[in-house]
Amino acid sequence: MSYKTMIGSLDSYDKGIIELNDDLKHYAFSNIFEICNDSKPYERIMVASNLEYCAETTRAEGTSPWYTAPHDEFAIVMEGEVEFEFYQLEDDEKPDHEYGACRLAENPKGKRMGKVTARRGHEVLLPKGAAYQMKADAPGVVLIQTSAGPESVEKWSEICTLK
Repeated sequence: MSYKTMIGSLDSYDKGIIELNDDLKHYAFSNIFEICNDSKPYERIMVASNLEYCAETTRAEGTSPWYTAPHDEFAIVMEGEVEFEFYQLEDDEKPDHEYGACRLAENPKGKRMGKVTARRGHEVLLPKGAAYQMKADAPGVVLIQTSAGPESVEKWSEICTLK
Protein backbone atom coordinates (compact mmCIF):
# COMPACT_ATOMS: atom_id res chain seq x y z
CA MET A 1 0.00 0.00 0.00
CA SER A 2 1.35 3.45 -0.82
CA TYR A 3 0.46 6.86 0.59
CA LYS A 4 0.51 10.20 -1.15
CA THR A 5 1.39 13.13 1.10
CA MET A 6 -0.52 16.26 0.19
CA ILE A 7 0.29 19.59 1.85
CA GLY A 8 -2.47 22.18 2.01
CA SER A 9 -2.40 25.96 2.14
CA LEU A 10 -4.57 28.74 3.52
CA ASP A 11 -6.42 28.84 0.19
CA SER A 12 -6.66 25.11 -0.45
CA TYR A 13 -6.98 22.34 2.15
CA ASP A 14 -9.19 19.39 2.95
CA LYS A 15 -10.50 19.38 6.50
CA GLY A 16 -9.33 16.31 8.37
CA ILE A 17 -11.88 14.18 10.12
CA ILE A 18 -11.76 11.30 12.53
CA GLU A 19 -13.38 8.11 11.33
CA LEU A 20 -13.53 4.89 13.28
CA ASN A 21 -11.11 2.24 11.98
CA ASP A 22 -9.32 4.83 9.84
CA ASP A 23 -5.58 5.44 9.44
CA LEU A 24 -4.47 8.69 11.10
CA LYS A 25 -1.66 9.07 8.51
CA HIS A 26 -4.37 10.50 6.25
CA TYR A 27 -4.73 13.56 8.47
CA ALA A 28 -1.25 14.78 9.38
CA PHE A 29 -1.29 18.59 9.38
CA SER A 30 -4.74 18.62 7.76
CA ASN A 31 -6.44 21.19 9.99
CA ILE A 32 -3.71 23.75 10.68
CA PHE A 33 -4.62 25.79 7.62
CA GLU A 34 -8.27 26.02 8.64
CA ILE A 35 -7.20 26.95 12.18
CA CYS A 36 -4.91 29.70 10.87
CA ASN A 37 -7.60 31.01 8.52
CA ASP A 38 -9.78 31.59 11.59
CA SER A 39 -7.04 32.92 13.90
CA LYS A 40 -5.60 36.33 14.67
CA PRO A 41 -2.01 36.90 13.56
CA TYR A 42 0.45 35.22 15.94
CA GLU A 43 -2.24 33.65 18.13
CA ARG A 44 -0.54 30.38 19.18
CA ILE A 45 -3.19 27.64 18.92
CA MET A 46 -2.34 24.23 20.37
CA VAL A 47 -2.96 21.48 17.80
CA ALA A 48 -1.28 18.58 19.60
CA SER A 49 -0.46 17.89 23.23
CA ASN A 50 1.52 15.19 25.03
CA LEU A 51 2.12 15.80 28.75
CA GLU A 52 3.83 19.23 28.96
CA TYR A 53 4.87 19.19 25.27
CA CYS A 54 2.74 20.59 22.49
CA ALA A 55 2.63 21.73 18.91
CA GLU A 56 1.16 25.15 18.22
CA THR A 57 0.17 26.65 14.91
CA THR A 58 0.18 30.36 14.25
CA ARG A 59 -0.89 32.61 11.40
CA ALA A 60 2.21 34.59 10.40
CA GLU A 61 1.07 38.00 9.15
CA GLY A 62 2.75 41.34 9.77
CA THR A 63 5.12 41.58 12.75
CA SER A 64 4.76 39.47 15.87
CA PRO A 65 5.44 40.49 19.44
CA TRP A 66 8.83 39.51 20.85
CA TYR A 67 8.79 36.01 22.38
CA THR A 68 11.15 33.98 24.51
CA ALA A 69 11.03 30.56 26.18
CA PRO A 70 13.02 28.89 28.97
CA HIS A 71 13.85 26.02 26.57
CA ASP A 72 14.55 25.54 22.88
CA GLU A 73 11.59 25.62 20.51
CA PHE A 74 11.43 24.66 16.83
CA ALA A 75 9.38 26.30 14.10
CA ILE A 76 8.48 24.84 10.72
CA VAL A 77 7.14 27.19 8.06
CA MET A 78 4.21 25.36 6.47
CA GLU A 79 3.23 28.15 4.09
CA GLY A 80 4.69 31.46 2.99
CA GLU A 81 7.93 33.20 3.88
CA VAL A 82 8.69 34.20 7.46
CA GLU A 83 11.63 36.17 8.78
CA PHE A 84 12.81 35.28 12.29
CA GLU A 85 14.96 37.87 14.06
CA PHE A 86 16.95 36.98 17.18
CA TYR A 87 18.43 38.90 20.12
CA GLN A 88 20.29 37.66 23.18
CA LEU A 89 18.46 38.41 26.41
CA GLU A 90 19.91 40.35 29.29
CA ASP A 91 19.68 38.56 32.65
CA ASP A 92 16.72 40.69 33.78
CA GLU A 93 14.77 39.78 30.59
CA LYS A 94 15.05 36.00 30.90
CA PRO A 95 11.78 34.18 31.60
CA ASP A 96 10.96 33.17 35.15
CA HIS A 97 8.42 30.50 34.20
CA GLU A 98 9.29 26.86 33.43
CA TYR A 99 7.50 26.03 30.18
CA GLY A 100 6.30 27.56 26.95
CA ALA A 101 6.75 30.86 25.20
CA CYS A 102 5.93 34.21 26.72
CA ARG A 103 5.83 37.72 25.30
CA LEU A 104 8.43 40.28 26.27
CA ALA A 105 7.01 43.48 27.72
CA GLU A 106 9.32 45.57 25.51
CA ASN A 107 11.93 45.23 22.79
CA PRO A 108 14.94 43.13 23.86
CA LYS A 109 17.95 45.04 25.18
CA GLY A 110 20.60 42.42 24.40
CA LYS A 111 22.89 41.96 21.42
CA ARG A 112 21.38 41.24 18.00
CA MET A 113 22.14 37.65 16.99
CA GLY A 114 20.89 37.77 13.39
CA LYS A 115 17.95 36.64 11.34
CA VAL A 116 16.72 33.66 9.34
CA THR A 117 14.38 33.87 6.37
CA ALA A 118 12.45 30.61 6.11
CA ARG A 119 10.07 29.35 3.46
CA ARG A 120 7.70 26.39 3.23
CA GLY A 121 9.34 23.29 4.70
CA HIS A 122 12.20 25.10 6.45
CA GLU A 123 12.77 24.47 10.15
CA VAL A 124 14.17 27.16 12.46
CA LEU A 125 15.62 26.72 15.95
CA LEU A 126 14.21 29.22 18.45
CA PRO A 127 16.97 28.98 21.07
CA LYS A 128 16.74 29.14 24.84
CA GLY A 129 18.08 32.43 26.15
CA ALA A 130 17.08 34.38 23.05
CA ALA A 131 14.23 36.64 22.06
CA TYR A 132 12.65 36.12 18.66
CA GLN A 133 10.22 38.00 16.47
CA MET A 134 8.50 36.79 13.30
CA LYS A 135 7.68 38.93 10.27
CA ALA A 136 5.67 38.01 7.19
CA ASP A 137 4.62 40.30 4.33
CA ALA A 138 1.84 37.91 3.28
CA PRO A 139 -0.20 35.48 5.40
CA GLY A 140 1.60 32.24 6.18
CA VAL A 141 1.47 29.31 8.58
CA VAL A 142 4.06 28.29 11.17
CA LEU A 143 4.00 25.11 13.26
CA ILE A 144 5.94 25.44 16.56
CA GLN A 145 7.18 22.57 18.70
CA THR A 146 7.26 23.81 22.28
CA SER A 147 5.78 23.19 25.71
CA ALA A 148 2.42 24.52 26.81
CA GLY A 149 2.86 27.89 28.48
CA PRO A 150 1.57 31.44 28.91
CA GLU A 151 0.97 32.05 25.18
CA SER A 152 -0.59 28.66 24.40
CA VAL A 153 -4.26 28.88 23.42
CA GLU A 154 -6.46 25.80 23.75
CA LYS A 155 -9.47 25.69 21.42
CA TRP A 156 -10.04 21.95 21.41
CA SER A 157 -13.85 22.26 21.33
CA GLU A 158 -13.60 24.48 18.25
CA ILE A 159 -10.92 22.62 16.27
CA CYS A 160 -11.71 18.98 17.08
CA THR A 161 -14.72 17.52 15.35
CA LEU A 162 -15.94 13.96 15.19
CA LYS A 163 -17.83 12.95 12.07
